[in-house]
Amino acid sequence: MSHLPRGPQGRFLTTYQFIARPYEFLHRCAATYGGVFNVPMYNGDVVMAGSPASVQDVMTAPPETFVPYSTKSIGLLLGPQSLLMLSGERHRRERKLLTPPFHGDRMRAYAAAMADVTARRFAEAARAPRAVAQEVAQAISLDVILRAVFGVEEPARMRAFARAVVAMGDALTPAMAFLPFLQRELGGFGPYARFRRRVADLEALMRGQIERARAAPGDDILSLLVSARYDDGSAMSEQAIFDELRTLLFAGHETTAIALAWALDHVHRDPGVLARLLGEIDALGPEPDPERLAALPYLDAVCKEALRLYPVVTEVPRLVAQPFRLGEHELQPGTGVAPCVLLVHHLPELYPEPSRFRPERFLERKFSPFEYLPFGGGSRRCIGAAFALFEMKIVLGTALSAWQVRLLDERPPRPVRRNVTFGPSGGVPLVLSARARGALRTAA
Repeated sequence: MSHLPRGPQGRFLTTYQFIARPYEFLHRCAATYGGVFNVPMYNGDVVMAGSPASVQDVMTAPPETFVPYSTKSIGLLLGPQSLLMLSGERHRRERKLLTPPFHGDRMRAYAAAMADVTARRFAEAARAPRAVAQEVAQAISLDVILRAVFGVEEPARMRAFARAVVAMGDALTPAMAFLPFLQRELGGFGPYARFRRRVADLEALMRGQIERARAAPGDDILSLLVSARYDDGSAMSEQAIFDELRTLLFAGHETTAIALAWALDHVHRDPGVLARLLGEIDALGPEPDPERLAALPYLDAVCKEALRLYPVVTEVPRLVAQPFRLGEHELQPGTGVAPCVLLVHHLPELYPEPSRFRPERFLERKFSPFEYLPFGGGSRRCIGAAFALFEMKIVLGTALSAWQVRLLDERPPRPVRRNVTFGPSGGVPLVLSARARGALRTAA
């Protein structure tokens, strides 16, 4: 039994290829080495699990088999005490605390706010000669997550948070995220020092919001974190609250915005898809109820297909903590292993014509959690998965009920790395005009 599967050679070359052109690199590796292969990265070996069977092996293993892998990349953005960086009992405890607000009645309570902010942001974008879908979607998703997580309602404070979040995300470059030797402040100069200043700016705003939550608790997630107590009666530390808030901010808005931008682009490049989707939406009337939008089957399929075709992250890595058997390979502690979302989502035996945007596939059959995994899986599946899909459907449905979209680029965008996520090149530039049918939903 071998310890590592076959794979490309040369740590620096493979690291560069993975950072610069991961889609092409991963597809080329799978074609050469099969569904399970090793990628020697600068930070160590990472075994890619690119088949449903190998994904199932990873995701059904006991949780103690793995610990978080991306302490130097995702951890840089989210903080060392983020839920994504925790393991063992503390991970289970904080996951249990943070999950309920993103499901059920608590989630559905945000439906009207999602529709209203969509109407307002699209109306603003329509007044400009051109707009960028990802920027509009990011403004919407950030507004929603600020309300849900922080309870922020005041426009001025929302703008301050939005500027700080965008500035921090922009300051984290792909090279900095994946190459630890670049994570040095150099006496206050350079990209990493600038990134640390942006982190401090955001934490200063968070500190003020924490003080507000302590003085007047609400029903938002920040109030939940401030009032939470562990079994020994102790409260969460301020740094732990900071890191959980950063996680919810970045994982909760940028990923949704990217998926929405892709969805808008895909839908408007296929007249048949657009006609079917508009017919389903229009059947609800000129100002559709947001919860009824979220229940539409074809709209659901459109959003799921957008997440399949261009997943926001290409893989979801873990670090082996105990000897772990993956097929015929015995992986040793310290080895990375990553269910590869991109490769599984493009397997032709699962998804015929995998490069084609075809929402109908999600109406024709159900896919297992090891065949469709845009939000990861197992004990580390994204706690906001249901919230993100719910928001996608309401935003896309509300926008298309009122606005006609004209894409400005004839060529489809390609996926480009932002930091640890991927979005459409150019962000999908477009022009908006009011649809002839129905009354517009207008923002107050």
